[in-house]
Amino acid sequence: MRMVDIITKKRDGKELSEEEIRFFVKGYTDGSIPDYQASAFTMAIIFKGMTKSEIVTLTDAMEHSGDVVDLSSIKGVKVDKHSTGGVGDKTSLVLGPLVASCGAKLAKMSGRGLGHTGGTLDKMESIPGMSIAISGDRFLKQVQDVGMAIVGQTGDLVPADKKLYALRDVTGTVESIPLIASSIMSKKLASGSETILLDVKFGSGAFMKNIDDARTLAKTMVSIGDGLKRDTRAILTDMEQPLGLAVGNALEVKEAIATLKGHGPKDLVELCLTAGSIMLEQAKICKTQEEGRILLEKKIANGEAFEKLCQFVEAQGGDVSYIRNPEKFVISKIIKDVMSKEDGHISKIDCLEIGESAMRLGAGRATMQDKIDMSAGIILNKKVGDAVKKGEKLCTIYTNVANYEEVMEDIRKSFKISKVEIKVPPIVHEYIR
Repeated sequence: MRMVDIITKKRDGKELSEEEIRFFVKGYTDGSIPDYQASAFTMAIIFKGMTKSEIVTLTDAMEHSGDVVDLSSIKGVKVDKHSTGGVGDKTSLVLGPLVASCGAKLAKMSGRGLGHTGGTLDKMESIPGMSIAISGDRFLKQVQDVGMAIVGQTGDLVPADKKLYALRDVTGTVESIPLIASSIMSKKLASGSETILLDVKFGSGAFMKNIDDARTLAKTMVSIGDGLKRDTRAILTDMEQPLGLAVGNALEVKEAIATLKGHGPKDLVELCLTAGSIMLEQAKICKTQEEGRILLEKKIANGEAFEKLCQFVEAQGGDVSYIRNPEKFVISKIIKDVMSKEDGHISKIDCLEIGESAMRLGAGRATMQDKIDMSAGIILNKKVGDAVKKGEKLCTIYTNVANYEEVMEDIRKSFKISKVEIKVPPIVHEYIR
């Protein structure tokens, strides 16, 4: 079998056999297939696409290109969720304790943030002492005993994706639904959970800019999960404005704490209750999502969800006193309000601009080597649909950088103000299974 023949076949729009796809994944992983042939192959996929069968085979081959986590020693249904990333997305820190307090077992491997999207691991590390690297045995025991663990990727999981993603990043082949879907799902499947809920975001602050592309990606990933015998479902959620009010690591942790205490922003609460109710149905803890939502609301009201967050933080070495007393988190030296210059209603918030502004204030990284200021970020005072008066606060910035005034002006411009009332869009637009 020759790689050039596989490239030519895909270039001509023909369906590849299982053997041909597995030959490529194995050869590229072990180095016998060079980068220039792999880049030609991915470019052919960009132009010709892949069938459902091809995508399932590609994902399965990538999943098994390295280690696969075995969670069989953990009793109960193991659940996982994945977000395609956005601004202010602290969902895992709320959703994990919520579903774990109901008896689900969340075994999650997460990532760091890059650019305008915040990573769950970075938020966790804003808690003093919190470890995101724990041994395999300790990971399994924690999920069994506490009900959840969130760690960085361990072992040699999906090496094919590591190589292929790096190649796609420099060859203009990132924007391909088959390649995006197989990349995400190979890592989720290799992490070992029996059920997966995908939070596929769309809008200015998301990777997928419109709902049609988000829907296509979600349906493709769900079909992969179904094809590989995993209960996989998806929700399409709005990222035209930041999720919740807080953007920035320690600020988002404090918002997650407030949410689990029953004081969360409306959109974040709704997203977590919707996602959590689906996960409880997947875990067979509740027969219906309606039943699941009632149970989740009960766990917030009686304090069990918050206590589960404390158990999770303590299990991974974090200082729980920061969770019980959020005022202990370090606060930025520079705190400034961004004020409105006119009356009206907030019609739009440029989510990408808010995310990039938070990064410039120190809350994110442009490259993986950049150091994050855990205290930096933005707290919104207004969301889409809210009324605002001239001189009223739109948001507050937290930073330790000297050149913050230019960022403040960019943030002000990101708030679009209309003279007419604006209908607030729902946070969850669709459910796909």
